[in-house]
Amino acid sequence: MDQIAIISDIHGNMPALEAVLQDIQRHGISRIMCLGDIAGKGPSSDLVVDTIRSACEQVVKGNWDDLISQVGVHDFTKWHQELMGSERLEYLGSLPFSIEFMMSGRFVRLFHASPRSMYERVQPWDDEEQRKSLFAASELSLVQRPADVAGYGDIHNAFLQNLGGRTLFNAGSVGNPLDITQASYVILEGEYGGETPAPFSIRFERVPYDIEQAVQQAVEAQMPYLEPYIRELRTAQYRGLPQPKQD
Repeated sequence: MDQIAIISDIHGNMPALEAVLQDIQRHGISRIMCLGDIAGKGPSSDLVVDTIRSACEQVVKGNWDDLISQVGVHDFTKWHQELMGSERLEYLGSLPFSIEFMMSGRFVRLFHASPRSMYERVQPWDDEEQRKSLFAASELSLVQRPADVAGYGDIHNAFLQNLGGRTLFNAGSVGNPLDITQASYVILEGEYGGETPAPFSIRFERVPYDIEQAVQQAVEAQMPYLEPYIRELRTAQYRGLPQPKQD
């Protein structure tokens, strides 16, 4: 059986990324895919980008990666742009939209936020039809067929749902989780590239990391929007506000 680690939303948090990569290594997994938002929010976007490029087999573009790669357009990204330099910004701008493959007879599509946009936000408590739409292909898809398994990041809230016989999952966030204060990632297990039905599983992993080290790095870097970032790391609440509850 093959194993794939799915990570997402590191957001410049190097202590969290290091903890997750160590856990992936502990499981003996060599294939890692990243669902975007490598940079931004945290103080170490440059180091995180370099590490992701080295560690990950495939990486898709997140909304923060897209914003930061647009040099000089957004005031709140300028600090991160200056930290990263032009070559890393070019790398972020060149990232693909989605990853698609067969696994144990299932067509798997991975993307950052939705199959239509890096900016469309879909939560696990949203309308069922909206969640089901995440299986659909779009003009941005590599293959024009609905996914049997759709996986994404963006919302920093890990979950798994069965919707009409198809499987939807969110990998959560490595560096900025908004459900519990531990880094999150997913392990897919099955026959990678397999066209015929075979055993298949999705497993969620939660990894503790040194949050206070991440806070101290942000303080020492004198990064912008420092207090909201610290509150998110320490409380897992978005900008200090409670998350909506599922019905």
